[in-house]
Amino acid sequence: MSDRRLRRRQGTAGTDNKRRADGPHDISGLLDGVSVVLLDIEGTTTPITFVKDELFPYVRSHVRQHLEEHWQEEECQEDIAALRKQAKEDKEMDGVVLVPECTTDDDEETRKKVLSAVVDNVLWNMDADRKVTALKQLQGHMWRAAYQTGKIKGEVYPDVVPAIRGWLETGRQVYIYSSGSVEAQKLLFGFSSEGDLLELFSGHFDTTTGLKVETESYRRIAKAVGCDPANILFLTDVVREAKPSREAGMKTCLTVRPGNAPLTEEDWANYPVIKSFSELACNVSPTKMRSRGKAAT
Repeated sequence: MSDRRLRRRQGTAGTDNKRRADGPHDISGLLDGVSVVLLDIEGTTTPITFVKDELFPYVRSHVRQHLEEHWQEEECQEDIAALRKQAKEDKEMDGVVLVPECTTDDDEETRKKVLSAVVDNVLWNMDADRKVTALKQLQGHMWRAAYQTGKIKGEVYPDVVPAIRGWLETGRQVYIYSSGSVEAQKLLFGFSSEGDLLELFSGHFDTTTGLKVETESYRRIAKAVGCDPANILFLTDVVREAKPSREAGMKTCLTVRPGNAPLTEEDWANYPVIKSFSELACNVSPTKMRSRGKAAT
């Protein structure tokens, strides 16, 4: 989730979504034959405001301090190296900030120069709506310290945990797929306001698997979890993610939450839509209508 995307979701989003309480699709059979539920995070399990008001501002205000405090550590240097490599790949992009070479033995003047370049690079990436792994990796490491010290607690909608427990009780597995790093995902759910929720998930996927707007990413996930795409239900608030997941053969459902981007008439017509996970009642076993797709292995 990016700053730009968050800004687009403000304003008229709530009004536009309120005007349509229900879509034209019958969701009563949406879980039929589903063995795996794949979940997006921002705007689906978690309020967008949590990212906008807590996670991103924390990175912006603490990135320099984080680099100064952890400069000598191998992990920090690996994060810097990843940003440097990404910047070289982005060198033709307008405004990109290159990161000079450095070592932990550099003099103070060189260190300050490189540190400032890294800070500027991080802010440029965030301002430019980048979802590159190098940025997500550093953000994840910064959030880890914040979660562990109690400065941040992950937020989930109240309907999420009961629904997931219901899916698990009916033999389904639940996975997460987010643009945020796997580590950031685990921190959000491991240090949530509802306690440690990691036991609810069978696994996590991020951009190392592929971008969420690419069909092949969803095929890779299906292969990784050992399940035919037809037996996977993907819940997301973003049509640009719903479309490729459907093209990969998955069932797809859009989530409408406060602050999410408004759905168009076409979106409502093309996809099942829910406002709460509680709408997906677990009254159907994963084996029902299995003939629609190959069973999970």
